[in-house]
Amino acid sequence: KNTLEHPNLKGCKLSEKIIFTNDPVEATKEMEIIVIAVPSPFVRETTKSFKSLLSKEQIIVTVAKGIEEGTNLTMSEIIQSELGNDYKVVALSGPTHAEEVSIGQPTLIVSACEDEEVAKKVQKIFYNEVLRVYTNTDIKGVELCGALKNIIALAAGMSDGLGYGDNAKAAIVTRGLNEMVTLGTAMGCNLKTFYGLAGIGDIVVTATSTHSRNHNCGNLIGQGKSLDEAKKEGGMVVEGVNALKAAKELEQKYNVELPIVDVVYDILMNGKP
Repeated sequence: KNTLEHPNLKGCKLSEKIIFTNDPVEATKEMEIIVIAVPSPFVRETTKSFKSLLSKEQIIVTVAKGIEEGTNLTMSEIIQSELGNDYKVVALSGPTHAEEVSIGQPTLIVSACEDEEVAKKVQKIFYNEVLRVYTNTDIKGVELCGALKNIIALAAGMSDGLGYGDNAKAAIVTRGLNEMVTLGTAMGCNLKTFYGLAGIGDIVVTATSTHSRNHNCGNLIGQGKSLDEAKKEGGMVVEGVNALKAAKELEQKYNVELPIVDVVYDILMNGKP
């Protein structure tokens, strides 16, 4: 029976106007906007499965935050690599924990697309009395922020798990933002993106909130749990772990130094204390 409630979204009752379907044709036919809301490792597979049903008139919106392992592509780049560069793809990103958005807590978010008019169209559709939407044409910068801040949140969680306090966490967040800026500007992204909602806004909420899966996973690891134990106990996708290998490869490719990313990688991928 459909209760219109999700076990991870306490206090939220979904609208009865929502139509639930597992039929891809019904889900996409004559729809102005298609939102791909799956964990980052499944964005390519999902796009492939819908490819024949999508048209260039539709706007494809991605809300996943990550970088694909092996290709180092952002989510919008994955979608366009499958559909073609003439498809309209928008990234929605920013400090937006679903637990708060779902119950109408005030939230600000970024609609990012190289085509500003497309970004504005998505802005208009998603904008309401509790969700304020800004636009940004630096979609690569916005998506890079969304992926890298999860890694920094893992580090902040580890620090909390070790009992190091707020001073250490503030230092990790600040220096972590610097690492995001260092890599992002080396990749040609707009510096201002990293000091906006997609950058400093998202890193603050992800590195400090009890809603943050990445922070909570890091916290458990800091307390002595293994990565597998922490992921199992959290029960949800930890995108920071998925982005680690790609972040390391980008660090080497662009010849920059990302010491926090390095430490998190060594702990989680190489088992170093």
